[in-house]
Amino acid sequence: MRVTEIEMHEVTLDYDERRFHELSHYYFSRQRTIYVVHTDNGLVGLGESGSPASQEEIDRYIGTNPFEWVGDETSLALGTAMYDLMGKAAGVPVYKLFGPKQRSWVPVAGWTVATDPERMAAAVENLAGQGHTWMKFHLSPFENVFAQTEAMQAVAPPGFKLHYDFTMHGTVDHMPELLDGLAEYAIAGCFEDPLPGEDIEGYIDLRRRAKRPIVLHHFPMRATYEVLMGPADAYMLGHYTIGESVRRAGLFAAGDSPFMLQNTGGQITRTMVAHMMAAFPTATFHSVSATESLAGDVVEERLQPVNGFIRVPEEPGLGLTLDREALERYKSAKAPEPEAWIIKNAFKNGTRMYNLVTPDKPHFMVRPDWSGALPMSYSALVETEYWDDDGSREFAEMRQRIEREDTVLIG
Repeated sequence: MRVTEIEMHEVTLDYDERRFHELSHYYFSRQRTIYVVHTDNGLVGLGESGSPASQEEIDRYIGTNPFEWVGDETSLALGTAMYDLMGKAAGVPVYKLFGPKQRSWVPVAGWTVATDPERMAAAVENLAGQGHTWMKFHLSPFENVFAQTEAMQAVAPPGFKLHYDFTMHGTVDHMPELLDGLAEYAIAGCFEDPLPGEDIEGYIDLRRRAKRPIVLHHFPMRATYEVLMGPADAYMLGHYTIGESVRRAGLFAAGDSPFMLQNTGGQITRTMVAHMMAAFPTATFHSVSATESLAGDVVEERLQPVNGFIRVPEEPGLGLTLDREALERYKSAKAPEPEAWIIKNAFKNGTRMYNLVTPDKPHFMVRPDWSGALPMSYSALVETEYWDDDGSREFAEMRQRIEREDTVLIG
């Protein structure tokens, strides 16, 4: 069995219309690259990534036997397709290629971005209605996290939990005090990356003090030696290659440390995550793929959560079927060019603040300090409004002023 051809298709999926407003303003990508890999014995394997692989990368797989890519560390997307082919050739589901099945149902969390409290509450209702029991979101210092939490707790069903992602801090908040305040809410579930990743000693101390689990995502030594120091209650691997994930899974199992995979994408990505987490002994923490943020897909099957879990497929390979019609439809779809917009903040003391959000700064909404913005706080008494370019003279004048002053503050 040899790989004879790799089709590479760039597609544009639709946002979930219920969260289009916030996702589009964060420039959350709905563009994916789909790989359809053919072998000389007629098998087809599927893979997916956020951006296209280079021709040099693709050429490395052509002419090879998929089994040569056990523990692949070249490409997560093409490695996924190789495992799909291996499973189909052997007549077994992909998870069996990693070892004995540890679980048939894999925990999963929904995902969204920070926005105003009303929309955050709507996201909780939406995801809970889809079968989720956890929702992860990236905090933004342009919103008050306590107002958001109160709004979400008011509508959440019993047992629903929030996964707060602090994106490695970046504000003036005293983190132990902030976490203690959030822990007063029953809906507060866990805290991801509340400190810079390199501050392992700080994590060890914070873990002792925190009233909710601490989750570590960004590692100074790529989830190796620092894990042995016990800085967190659970660990997250984000877009690690298959081989890297397998090795870390062994490390986490040796230390009896819960962990999860966060690989964002569509149903192909979600399914591969489910297979790996079904076989990794301590992969008991909820995975994140953000698949529910996109509407539609290029495969026929849908892994939908039930009470916060998705069932790993038992069919050979990934257990997915390519939908050629959908693939062609999404290939012809074009996403509009992202535009700059103005974020308006009104503080309780009467101050107004204006900042320009541009596509070249995709992390501005969660880490404005990376772009030289003013020091901010997650607990500031502030309300936020998104001001899209409406063609008005007022918008143009304010944009020009922001470009001159970086941030406009009006007392």
